[in-house]
Amino acid sequence: MNLRNIAIIAHVDHGKTTLVDQLFRQSGTFRENQRVEERVMDSNDLERERGITILAKPTSIEWEGTRINIVDTPGHADFGGEVERILSMVDGVILLVDSAEGAMPQTKFVTGKALALGLRPIVVVNKVDRSDARIQEVLDEVFDLFVTLEASDEQLDFPVLYASGRNGYASTDMDAREGTLRPMFETIVNHVPPPNLDKDAPFTFLVTLLDRDNFLGRILTGRVNSGTVKLNQPIHAMDNDGKIVETGRASKIMSFRGLDRVPVDEAKAGDIISMAGLTVATVSNTISDTSVLEPLHAQPIDPPTLSMRFAVNDSPMAGREGSKVTSRMIRDRLFREAESNVAIKVTEAADRDSYEVAGRGELQLGVLIETMRREGFELGISRPRVLFGEDEDGKKTEPYETVVIDVDEEHSGTVVEKMNLRKAELTDMRPSGGGKTRITFSAPSRGLIGYHGEFLSDTRGTGIMNRLFEKYGPHKGNIEGRKNGVLISNGAGEANSYALGPLEERGILFVGHGEALYEGMIIGENAKTDDLEVNPMKAKQLTNFRASGGKDDAIRLTPPKKMTLEQAIAYIDDDEMVEVTPKSIRLRKRHLDPHERKRASRAKQAA
Repeated sequence: MNLRNIAIIAHVDHGKTTLVDQLFRQSGTFRENQRVEERVMDSNDLERERGITILAKPTSIEWEGTRINIVDTPGHADFGGEVERILSMVDGVILLVDSAEGAMPQTKFVTGKALALGLRPIVVVNKVDRSDARIQEVLDEVFDLFVTLEASDEQLDFPVLYASGRNGYASTDMDAREGTLRPMFETIVNHVPPPNLDKDAPFTFLVTLLDRDNFLGRILTGRVNSGTVKLNQPIHAMDNDGKIVETGRASKIMSFRGLDRVPVDEAKAGDIISMAGLTVATVSNTISDTSVLEPLHAQPIDPPTLSMRFAVNDSPMAGREGSKVTSRMIRDRLFREAESNVAIKVTEAADRDSYEVAGRGELQLGVLIETMRREGFELGISRPRVLFGEDEDGKKTEPYETVVIDVDEEHSGTVVEKMNLRKAELTDMRPSGGGKTRITFSAPSRGLIGYHGEFLSDTRGTGIMNRLFEKYGPHKGNIEGRKNGVLISNGAGEANSYALGPLEERGILFVGHGEALYEGMIIGENAKTDDLEVNPMKAKQLTNFRASGGKDDAIRLTPPKKMTLEQAIAYIDDDEMVEVTPKSIRLRKRHLDPHERKRASRAKQAA
């Protein structure tokens, strides 16, 4: 059977996963009457809720005698570790670009990786039926992007299709507004080369994805690079230096058919398969016939830029909501995550009750925390901090990001002012049509921690911010953090409306009547710059005397401000933590006892 391996790459929300749905339907992968959920490739709960792709997933469709293996890739830079490895499995890419938004930072990131590997792209301008589409301008932007990324002449000679993934049509005609995806299938078969690999050489296979199965154990996914692998064949795994990691047998070989993994007896060079049978081999290892001693080249992975401390939850409410609360359970879960997700690094702290988890960004680490709390974990999470480096002269460097912001023109001044405070440099500013402005900055990652919520408030929720790791550059010096102090509970008990009423005048409350509190818990934001200890549990003294005027005033509280996990992590300061449990997100001081807080503060000032 003819074989084609392609990846679909695009910026987040440009319609990759919806397009794959339609490719499934029109290739006959689903029966006509089969009920299928929308965005069927986003199988993970968090992917469905957030409407983003987090995990790269291979799938396969058949069209007129050709098997097309398609890999749906994440669009967020935080999950770039996935993208880099996947591109080494395929022979071509479909670059999907929104007809109105055009080439965005994430498009640049993934396309740069694809072009560097010599892959020839097919450009698909998606959502051509949008009322604000600017198709020709977007095509020009893509061409300029390719030139900037030093594409070869062969790569610049790319076919273009105009499509609507939601409505299921693609055409070579810019003005077509109906039809099927047949032109897309034809372009894939004609433009993407079949795998040009040696089927007669000994078997080799590079692991690009790893997951676990309760029955089969470790499942390694990747492309067969040469030769043939048969069921129960003796194999071994090598690391990048050629050292043999383990030896075993291919106890199960599975190929992709639609959304399912189907057991097969053998796989040949070019096939994308999953394999079970090894217990130690991991991502970027080479699995091969025992006669092979030379490992395959694995794509280097961009380094982590941000880290957080994951600690055992030691608050007075620990263990009430979660089932996994010990440091051993947290340790095992984090090291298991680091095994399958190469963009994450875990190191054990000296106190053995906390772990430093480094990753690509706040979103990636936020998704990991959210996944763990759903699994029943309780955690204490510190404020994110960037990982500094050193240049050749021994000077301190820090990670920078390219930030592209689309805002209504009336908000552009505020955004520029706020970004300047965060030591960002304005690199480009241009109108993007429809009363909007596109502003590009080069900003230290440190300054962006916690800015997103403020940005949404400043732009009345209409602004869109996209970030992408750019480089390690010179250290920018001190960047001012949160200006306001917090209101801290001075005891344990239940919050009381009578006490919360007067506290509303001092700032913004995060808790409501009847909520359980403990000493050192943060219950609100102070309107002033310093922290303030308050008593939110004070009840009204009951006496025999009635209030003058005959009727007690009913206390009406403003609904408290409830933070999402990402907002809470971005909000806290260096001496604070987020307590995360399956049911609650609470903010607290690291040291719950006020005397310990004072001691720690004095020690910090002395240092």
